[in-house]
Amino acid sequence: MRTPSRTPDRALLRDAAAIAAAMIAVGASFGAIAIAYGLPTWVPFLMSTAVFAGGAQFLAVGLIAAGNPIAAVFAGLLLNARHLPFGLAVSATVGPRWRDRLIGSHLMTDEVVAFTLAEPDPVRRRRTYWLIGITLFTSWNTGTALGVWLGGATGDPAALGLDAAFPAGLIALILPSLRDRDTRLVALLGAAVAVALTPVLPAGLPVLCALLGLAAVFRPRRRIKTSESPTKTSGTRPEAEDDRRTESEEASC
Repeated sequence: MRTPSRTPDRALLRDAAAIAAAMIAVGASFGAIAIAYGLPTWVPFLMSTAVFAGGAQFLAVGLIAAGNPIAAVFAGLLLNARHLPFGLAVSATVGPRWRDRLIGSHLMTDEVVAFTLAEPDPVRRRRTYWLIGITLFTSWNTGTALGVWLGGATGDPAALGLDAAFPAGLIALILPSLRDRDTRLVALLGAAVAVALTPVLPAGLPVLCALLGLAAVFRPRRRIKTSESPTKTSGTRPEAEDDRRTESEEASC
């Protein structure tokens, strides 16, 4: 008999299937764009397998096609620098063995981390990480293969609104965390920075700049005064206390 802890949640499977479908569509677009830029067939396959980072791959394809392969490498490293804090956040979830960490770090994406951190139970969190990671890796490479095969027939996923599937899913996952005031302030500040810099920076860099929202955590806080004068805490006047003291002395005499 299966227990709830051993059976993946139906809602999780449904969400994984939905985001996998969007991943296939975007991956197909990447494969088609790579072929349209005149890159060899093996390049998108190799990138999707060895890199597995959608934003970095789209950026790299454009730079390679423009004749700047070195710039593509450095741009990819800079764009994927956000995985450093991601790795710290899910290091305990991936597992202590070096094999788990090696494979798990390769499967780590924004969506995988978001789904994982949204799960409070440690056991289910680990299962969620590997389920979403393997699902997205498989769907991304499947989409890339379809895009390469179909060539330029896939079109732009933005025209169909498929590019909105990933941010919409991430927003839905972080909504429960926004109940905390500090988290809400950091998220709003980071979003404002990213939106403001999107028109002037290359794709992906505004996301890194959104980390400036963490500065809200270190803002100076107001100190709440806990000590009050005895006259305010007691709620009685000094004259009334003197009268009661005099009456007690007369009674003792």
